[in-house]
Amino acid sequence: MGLFSFSFLSREKDARDAREAAAAATAPPPGAAAASSLPQQAPGASVDLADVEPVASDAFDVGALTTPAEAPPAETEARVGPPDLVQIANLQQKIIDELKTVYDPEIPVDIYELGLIYDIVIDADAKVLINMTLTSPACPSAQQLPSEVRYKVKAVPGVADAWVDIVWDPPWDKDRMSETAKLQLGFF
Repeated sequence: MGLFSFSFLSREKDARDAREAAAAATAPPPGAAAASSLPQQAPGASVDLADVEPVASDAFDVGALTTPAEAPPAETEARVGPPDLVQIANLQQKIIDELKTVYDPEIPVDIYELGLIYDIVIDADAKVLINMTLTSPACPSAQQLPSEVRYKVKAVPGVADAWVDIVWDPPWDKDRMSETAKLQLGFF
């Protein structure tokens, strides 16, 4: 038997006992999975833990907690086809101009002049692959910069889609910077 509530306004038991009796009459047969092991109750009412029925341990999928996540499926085809000279002629300068609006937050020079962009591949379908690096593997902008590059390149008129691959070989060093960047940073 569960706890009962008493209303000081009406000085009567609330309808909880009636609800418990109705719930017991419509309860699933023993062994059937119940939606909840808690007894039905009025909103805000307290629960007597003695009334909670135990749940069988096989009702929970603990494997989901202990099994490592599956690796994403490997791509079966290249995202970008072979370079297309016509598309390169049409889009490369527009893409470079857009890349020059992306700045490393710690260095007041755009990523193109810094030499972080290693390659721009544009195929016949106007799909673009940007191979870029970061100033170091521990770069605090490692999440933000590639996302910003992809977003801005995809926004260039004529570009169908864009991807960014981070590469570490060859590693970046100050010799990859343009003369303009070296001048801006006082390396001359």
